[in-house]
Amino acid sequence: MKQSWVVVGLLAGTMMGALAGCQNMEAASPWVDLGNQVAKNAGYDTDSRLSRAIKDTLNASTDRASAGLSQQGAFNLRLPASAQPVVNSLRQYGFGSYVDQLELAMNRGAEQAAVEAAPVFKQAIAGMTVNDALGIIRGGDTAATSYFRGQTESTLRSRFQPIVEANLQKTGFYEQYKSMLAVYENLPIANKPSMDVERYVLDSSMTALFTRIGEEEALIRKDPVARGSVLIGQVFGEG
Repeated sequence: MKQSWVVVGLLAGTMMGALAGCQNMEAASPWVDLGNQVAKNAGYDTDSRLSRAIKDTLNASTDRASAGLSQQGAFNLRLPASAQPVVNSLRQYGFGSYVDQLELAMNRGAEQAAVEAAPVFKQAIAGMTVNDALGIIRGGDTAATSYFRGQTESTLRSRFQPIVEANLQKTGFYEQYKSMLAVYENLPIANKPSMDVERYVLDSSMTALFTRIGEEEALIRKDPVARGSVLIGQVFGEG
């Protein structure tokens, strides 16, 4: 009898892995739950396996996102729309080089900060619970990333901000920013807008990271073994 349960558990676990990759996850959910329960009755810790697969997916996605965005030229940040009156005025008066130097410093700072984002992400991933991970199984192509962002963005932002600031300091951003503002303030322009370029760089960097992580997750789900691992392939295998 025990041997029969083992066979049933293995078959259910295999069916669960296949169905987890199907597009119609609502229809598959009862089978996923059944597969989990039968496999656990047979002595297999399927919850733990699914949780590891989700964490492996996020780890792979964040590693690739951080590595990709750390390459020179990965970002293409320009001063925000609110700063366009400043940009246009400086260029009009022949001070466009101040804008160019500032934008270059912004992009170099964002690239350098991306390198240091990986360990911050890994710590957040390690803190995910089994229930958190299991809920992601039923989601769409970027369900893990969406959950990850919703649960961790505020904490990551507070930790990421000093990283961005430190790297902006290294690239000479603040010196360039002060120089640009000093020139701008002396121009004969009324109703000058205020600029929070530092916050803009932080927001843009965070958005770019999560967008890239989502793209990597979607690729892993599409080809889980090639871009992930055998374990991830068992969970996100094609249905």
